[in-house]
This record gives sequence, structure tokens and C-alpha cells, in this order.
Amino acid sequence: MLRKLLLGFGLAELAKPQPVIEACERIGLENPSATERRPQALWGARLEGLLFVWALLRGRDGSTVSTALLGLAGTILVVLPRPIIELSQSLVYENTAELEVKSWVVPAARLLGILYLLVVALARPVNGDSPPEDDEGA
Repeated sequence: MLRKLLLGFGLAELAKPQPVIEACERIGLENPSATERRPQALWGARLEGLLFVWALLRGRDGSTVSTALLGLAGTILVVLPRPIIELSQSLVYENTAELEVKSWVVPAARLLGILYLLVVALARPVNGDSPPEDDEGA
């Protein structure tokens, strides 16, 4: 159930990233109307959605690149959220100095990191499920 919910979120973010970005701005910024997004902001959100979808659909087949990226990003967000928040803001917005981040953005970034790690965990084989072995050597 949770896997399907995360897959749906990834598909929605991939198809329509703007509402997701706008919701995050309303939630995380005191002055969301002051944002000046860079053109690549929508593509960054789509990439996140694509990684979710790819990891959840292909992760059981051994897609290690996407799960490794999500796992690394999730771990860093949990341990060191502030530098990642600052980096992501500089990639997404032209006017980072003018943006007023709400006080609970750091805990929210940690929760996002946990979400990434959850996607990685859900992408792993379950109860002995493993990719089919190659029978050529037998």
C-alpha cells in the first residue's frame, strides 16, 4: 500500500511538478510569493519523481544507481540537512537571499531524507525475492 502511494506521488511529481513545488514553497517559506525560480527547477522535481518511480518499479530487478542516489541523498538529508537545503535553494531559486525559511524546515528536510530511505527500503527484494539467476553457467 505504502509502495503504491509513493509510486503515485512519484508519477504525479513527474507529470505535474509545479503543484508539488508550490506546495513545498507554501509549507516551507514565510514569503512563497517572493520566489524567483530558475528554469531547471521543474526538471529537478521531475528527476526526483523519476528516481522514485524507477527505484520502486525497477529496484527489485537490481537498479542500484537510482537506489544508491536516493539512499545517499536520504542519508545526507537526515544527518546534515542545512547544507542540502542551502544547495537545493541555490539550484532552484535566483533570489535565495530574499527567501525566509520557516523554522521547521530542517526537521522537514530530515523527514524527506527518511522518505528517500523508505523508497530505497521498499525497492529492495522482499523475503528472499531475488533477481533471476543466469543459467548459462549450469
